Amino acid sequence: MPRQTALPPSLAPRLISREAAAAYICVSPNTFDEMVKNGQMPGARLLGSRRRAWDVRQLDMQLINCLPTAIILTLTKRGVMSMPRKLPPHVERNHVKGHTYLSFRRGKGPRVRLPNDPTSEEFMAAYQAALLGQTAPVRERFVPAAPGTIAALIASYKKSAEYIGLRDTSKTGYISRLETLRTEHGHRTVAGLSRERIITGILQSYADRPGAALDTLKKLRILIRHAINIGWLKHDPSLGIKRPKIKKIRSWTDDEIEQFKNRWPLGTKQRTAFHLFLNLGQRRSDVVRMAQTHITPERKIRIKQQKTGRELLIPLHRETVEALDAYDMQHVVIITTAYGKPFTVDGFSGWMRDAISEAGLPLDCKPHGLRKAAGRLLAEAGATAKMIMSVLGHTTLAEAERYTEEADQAGLAEDAVIKLEGHKANRIAQTISVGLGKTPKTKGKSDRKE
Repeated sequence: MPRQTALPPSLAPRLISREAAAAYICVSPNTFDEMVKNGQMPGARLLGSRRRAWDVRQLDMQLINCLPTAIILTLTKRGVMSMPRKLPPHVERNHVKGHTYLSFRRGKGPRVRLPNDPTSEEFMAAYQAALLGQTAPVRERFVPAAPGTIAALIASYKKSAEYIGLRDTSKTGYISRLETLRTEHGHRTVAGLSRERIITGILQSYADRPGAALDTLKKLRILIRHAINIGWLKHDPSLGIKRPKIKKIRSWTDDEIEQFKNRWPLGTKQRTAFHLFLNLGQRRSDVVRMAQTHITPERKIRIKQQKTGRELLIPLHRETVEALDAYDMQHVVIITTAYGKPFTVDGFSGWMRDAISEAGLPLDCKPHGLRKAAGRLLAEAGATAKMIMSVLGHTTLAEAERYTEEADQAGLAEDAVIKLEGHKANRIAQTISVGLGKTPKTKGKSDRKE
């Protein structure tokens, strides 16, 4: 069966002829017929009334499952491994300048160089491609990083205890950025890093993407810290580089919170997810994993934060209890897809984004903004920084104090204005001096002598 010329070179035929099938498993056509008769090889597929063809995938399965393995390499008299005497069809040995090479040649056609080890996977892949008239897939050659380069530093960091100890979710984000640094800047030397070269050579390309620039700077500083620890650097060349300013996710306002409630009543999945965000103050990666089994009889919920690994026990707000009671849960996981399956993190975020848009809220109302709103409401209610940490799960006071500072600023500003208004009112005389037509005395020293 001739190869179909309509197929592109990169697409191998699914069905092949008897001769090609025999060559595919390295036997003669007569031996192949016997193997089909004995059940060692699959039967043919009928194309029309008489034409027969064999499925390559079924041949692969039979080769893997039914044929025994054997050691092809043999020992010479000197005890050195040599190539087998019998090679697959159309494979020949070529002796050039004292070296022996294997090549594929059909008839008087061109020779195709094959790997030297006929027992290797690379040889079989190249041989199969040559049989089908294709170019053998070329594997990317591994080139070790030059010593002292950023690529070598990245390889060293990936073997460090700091990197190995990261959570899998964190490693995913690290790998993407580190691979970009390795691909674009791996050739640069670590010793040649300076403040100017980091700004112009690495960060300048992200001038229009401040988020990517900030993440690149963070990962670069991690690498620099590792370089200092292993003695490649003596100081941090990134000192003095300002963090790129990015637009932070804002907190929802009280009006926006009420607008979402008005659109999604109690009992809807959207309203339930909303209360899990707002009244528990957790991230989307934690809300999507909340389950009925996490709720205790005392109406508290156990949470192990995916980002920090911190374990929390938070009492359920009465609004959250009402939302859960009104919601018909069909799965152990609280929030599920339309098919009753748990969401992925990205899928859950997109679904929540659709609910926010359907409520008529602006695009800058993000799901994470409900976590910010939780911190704001706690601070406005008088919660201390440590109280906010116990709910939101922050590991440092800095982030929690930001909420209390914003709330304190609003309260202090209000008190300051009240004091200012009171001060102005006190400067106006409460009584008017009336002295039978006499003018009141002015301030100053009296001229009367004692």
